[in-house]
Amino acid sequence: MLSLFGAFLLVMAATAQERKVENKPYIDLRQFHFGVLVGTHLQDVELLNAGPQLIEQEDGSYVEKLISCDQDRWDAGFNVGVLGELRLNTNFQLRIAPAMYFGTRHISFYNHTDELVVQEVQNLKTAYISSAVDLIFAAPRFNNHRPYVMAGINPMINLSGKDNDYLKLKRYDVFAELGVGCDFYLPFFKLRPELKFLYSLTNSLDTDHVNHLKNREMIMYTNSVSKARTKIIALTFYFE
Repeated sequence: MLSLFGAFLLVMAATAQERKVENKPYIDLRQFHFGVLVGTHLQDVELLNAGPQLIEQEDGSYVEKLISCDQDRWDAGFNVGVLGELRLNTNFQLRIAPAMYFGTRHISFYNHTDELVVQEVQNLKTAYISSAVDLIFAAPRFNNHRPYVMAGINPMINLSGKDNDYLKLKRYDVFAELGVGCDFYLPFFKLRPELKFLYSLTNSLDTDHVNHLKNREMIMYTNSVSKARTKIIALTFYFE
């Protein structure tokens, strides 16, 4: 996806050889402005497996179990929100973009101890409230487009999670984000497609979740993971 977006920007740069009439020529001179955003994204999570574990049986004896866990695919979701952007100077802008990310993750557990590998599945639904703070560095405008790069920090609140799930993510998380985009100046507004990568800076796994499980058979699956790092690839369209 990143390579396709990069090739698109190169094609735009190669074809824009002559000066054209500029749409909205003074739009970037605003000191502060608002906008809306909508987009799609892919969610993934890096899971660190805990390895073999001792499970207590009903008779008080212990048996060793080996269970692995993985998200076996990137799962799609969507995001919506608003933005406020402050012009710092000709090339730099500071953007605050409150948004919501809705998605799900397909988590698979494999019990390798028995002769026949047993598989359990959990659809880990997520609903995040985010408030990204990004610094944007934009190239000089040429005709009706202007490429840029951005980096920022994105604290999120996770509104989902159930006590009867195998895995549960923490309520609060913080992401670093890095991306590229391009401003397209249309006759009535500015369109900004942006592709960015988000990576969690903290352990996203709720390690206290195992203490709230009522079904003891779920404990060995919950304890099979010791750490989680959340990843998101987002394609977002900003309307300003």
